[in-house]
Amino acid sequence: MSSSQAFRTLSDQATSLKPGRYRHFKGGEYRFVGIGKNTETLEEYVVYQKLDVTDDMLCVRPVAMFLESVDRDDYNGPRFVYVGE
Repeated sequence: MSSSQAFRTLSDQATSLKPGRYRHFKGGEYRFVGIGKNTETLEEYVVYQKLDVTDDMLCVRPVAMFLESVDRDDYNGPRFVYVGE
């Protein structure tokens, strides 16, 4: 794992995420675990976990995709919405 400044520094997008629960636009709720980085490309990923499930599976999604808006026939808005601690 790299100890370089670039690896240890997070983007403004990544630091804008608050700890707590988020609701996906399709309805599921998730707990924000943290930010991970690809050690080769330095791409940032949101690490999150679905609530109300029996397994401990962690999910990852690029920060930009986690924060982007969705534009569909039945929905137009953020992919994930912060709902609190």
